[in-house]
Amino acid sequence: MPSIVSQSVVAKLTRAAIFIVLKINEGNDAETTVRGLCADLSSLVRGVGFRRLDGQLSCITGFGTEAWDRLFGAPRPKELHAFREIHGVHTAVSTPGDILFHIRASSMDLCFELASHIMARLSGHVSVVDEVHGFKYFDDRDLLGFVDGTENPVDEAAAAATLIGSEDPEFAGSSYVIVQKYLHDLDRWNKVPVEEQENIVGRHKLSDIEQRDADKKPYAHNVLTNIEENGEQLQILRDNMPFGEIGKGEFGTYFIGFARSPSRIEKMLQNMFVGNPPGTYDHILDFSRAVTGCLFFVPTSTFLDAVSADITPADPSPDAVDAAPAPDLSDPQETPSKRVNVPDGSLGIGSLKKKADNE
Repeated sequence: MPSIVSQSVVAKLTRAAIFIVLKINEGNDAETTVRGLCADLSSLVRGVGFRRLDGQLSCITGFGTEAWDRLFGAPRPKELHAFREIHGVHTAVSTPGDILFHIRASSMDLCFELASHIMARLSGHVSVVDEVHGFKYFDDRDLLGFVDGTENPVDEAAAAATLIGSEDPEFAGSSYVIVQKYLHDLDRWNKVPVEEQENIVGRHKLSDIEQRDADKKPYAHNVLTNIEENGEQLQILRDNMPFGEIGKGEFGTYFIGFARSPSRIEKMLQNMFVGNPPGTYDHILDFSRAVTGCLFFVPTSTFLDAVSADITPADPSPDAVDAAPAPDLSDPQETPSKRVNVPDGSLGIGSLKKKADNE
């Protein structure tokens, strides 16, 4: 039986990354151009990556809810919807975004080269909403001085946390991703005593050792972002990166979280911005402001490779478009792997299914 190959969501983290969020211009030509690039992405990554075989180059591509309907139509991923703003003491804003390119490698030159080729292909058909060049900061710390991503799942646990399984079988092996750009007020943060910084984060700054549960404050970042259901932790995979432009005085953390259900990340953000219980919001937000917020669906590499530039997307049902599902912390028992068997020999994805059947 044929198998489906996921995008490189669970690949090893890298030292450099470029994050590009785009809006697709109006018109059929723009949609055709984007679909044409989808089918060629794997080849572009291989071509650029061959220049340095140990460079860890990869590109994860995600699509927003409106872009999915324009490009691919029905069926739709079950939990795909626009990023929902969260209002608490601080606000998690929702901003435009049709396509996300998460390009990462061991060095920035590879990221830059691939981004240049991608944008050349899309020139005149997309508009850049946001572009961030990220870098690893010393021993994997953020600009606040704390190690970021300590609790990331690895290997099979990472696949189980990020790749869709039987809960949405037509899209098995795919994932969801939420991105937010946070700007830090480092002048204010650096005036906070280290002991209080540690209370805000829930870790010791130098050693990266987690505080004892009895010592953690209810507003600690790692308290509010720890999500459990039926006694089991619901994990996500983060690939956050520091970024900054000294001359502009603009620097911060680019948050990027992958999960098999966006509800996991949404629950974490709800806890951060509102508090659990309400009022115990994440005090990092007193120093770090979210200026973007987007949710994307990350289809499999198999899906992208099979996209035809001139397909006519099937219209999604009105119910699927209009009724964005409420957050659901369900965590199906089936653990997806990177390769997922497809029983009927087709891709089973909307207008691509006919193409596969005719080959």
